[in-house]
Amino acid sequence: MNNRYTRTAIFLHWLIALGLIATFALGFYMEGLPLSPNKLKLYSWHKWAGIGLLLLAVVRLAWRLTHPVPALPNTMGPRSQFMAHAGHWLLYVLMLAIPFSGWLMSSAQGFQVVWFGVVPLPDLVSKSESLGETLRVVHVTLNYLLLVTVIGHVGAALQHHFIKKDTVLVRMLPVLEKRKA
Repeated sequence: MNNRYTRTAIFLHWLIALGLIATFALGFYMEGLPLSPNKLKLYSWHKWAGIGLLLLAVVRLAWRLTHPVPALPNTMGPRSQFMAHAGHWLLYVLMLAIPFSGWLMSSAQGFQVVWFGVVPLPDLVSKSESLGETLRVVHVTLNYLLLVTVIGHVGAALQHHFIKKDTVLVRMLPVLEKRKA
């Protein structure tokens, strides 16, 4: 088994990471804005990014399921390996569930998602104020769960690199390997 992720996996990882950061930041920013044409424009951009990230997550998951990943270091015990695998799968679930929950929320609130202002996506549920509010809470909660999970993911990668001094981070960030050589 290879000791590094494929270039495609690395590209998708960092593209999605940047997209998640930007989309989370935009969502956090726009939440507190007063209703205005600018806020509606930002909501549209947020939805476009969310659907784009949903599609990228599907591609990434398909790639992950069809391409072997590097083995975890032998120095990691069974509990640590389980936590690493569980954390990765939780990230995949959240990358799919968050945009899907946003799409459901928009549908329930009576706002059709029109991807890039051109491709109208079907409403997934009928308009319902109470369901829309419930889905808003679900969407926000899942986003904060993603934030906590990403912080743990980054913290674990940094621990492996700086404390354990193994190759876990280098496998997804090969530029670090070249710096060590």
